[in-house]
Amino acid sequence: MGGKHCCVVGCTNSTTWPKVYTGRVQEGLGYLYCCPGPGPEPESDTGDGVSEWVTMASRGEFHFPHAKVLYPTAPLRHYTPMGGAMSNVWFDRMQISPTVPEHSQSVEAMCANLSTLIQEQVANGIPKSRIIIGGFSMGGAMALHLTYRFHRDVAGVFALSSFLNNGSAVYKELESVPKNSPLPPLFYCQGEKDELALPIWAENTFSQLSAVGVQGVFKKYPIYHELNKAELGALQTWIKGRIPES
Repeated sequence: MGGKHCCVVGCTNSTTWPKVYTGRVQEGLGYLYCCPGPGPEPESDTGDGVSEWVTMASRGEFHFPHAKVLYPTAPLRHYTPMGGAMSNVWFDRMQISPTVPEHSQSVEAMCANLSTLIQEQVANGIPKSRIIIGGFSMGGAMALHLTYRFHRDVAGVFALSSFLNNGSAVYKELESVPKNSPLPPLFYCQGEKDELALPIWAENTFSQLSAVGVQGVFKKYPIYHELNKAELGALQTWIKGRIPES
């Protein structure tokens, strides 16, 4: 199969969309949007930081010959759980807990911004059936909002060490969708020792999503708020099944 010129995006620690590199992949191109979330180190909050983290955790094995992986960087904003300090986060929240209301204004704004990025790829000829959206921690929650509220025609969504707030707009949106409507499948992973995004929060999120029609896989690993090789290997296998090479 012939080659196709494409762009490979590497995110920088800035509020602008990332710099672009060029490369060649085959015609069956797929796009994987990875939304970073707060990681164990400050630099993990940026696209570049999480890209390096994924490479290290997977020992260089998390890559796809037929797809691009994009790591957009969240803009700098005041983050309430850090006392209002500036941080690269997708949205604000009153506290790191599912029991508080969502910060709707910042969530809606980022859904609109990320939707623009997705539509740019569609305009370049990439069908949404070849796009997967996902993320770690807050990035996973962002991916769930983006996919199930605004882009239910993508190939799938994944969330790693993430949770949605009780009464989330995601649940309300899916409750309004006609029964038996097709929804993107979900790949959900959670660390059993996670002390930031508690396992019970992830389990409740997956359970509530399942109750409103989402079908997916939920896996637990004996890790903290982090990534590891086994988890990324399972994710990689799932991704290849959703956007195969041919």
